Amino acid sequence: MSHNQVIYIAIMAIVTLAIKILPLTLIRKQIKNQFIQSFLYYVPYVTLAVMTFPAIMEATQSPLAGILALVVGLVAAWFNAGLFPVAVICCVVVFVSEFFLI
Repeated sequence: MSHNQVIYIAIMAIVTLAIKILPLTLIRKQIKNQFIQSFLYYVPYVTLAVMTFPAIMEATQSPLAGILALVVGLVAAWFNAGLFPVAVICCVVVFVSEFFLI
């Protein structure tokens, strides 16, 4: 590993720890601001969506299969299907659509 990579990893570790430690040390009382509460409530969902959406488009052989699975997964989730059934449905949609499209 080169010298630059060690520096990059150290900076990444410091930033990651700072993000986790600073809120615990700086904010000691309950957050009463409604805007900040709602912002902090949705941060994990937005982060998950930002990481998942590009993977949906790039993980399949055809982007059309990924888009089709995304739409079908959204519809299944809209009708209160759980996480595992939605994942299985999306996998089946990708398998079938790639089998017939390619």
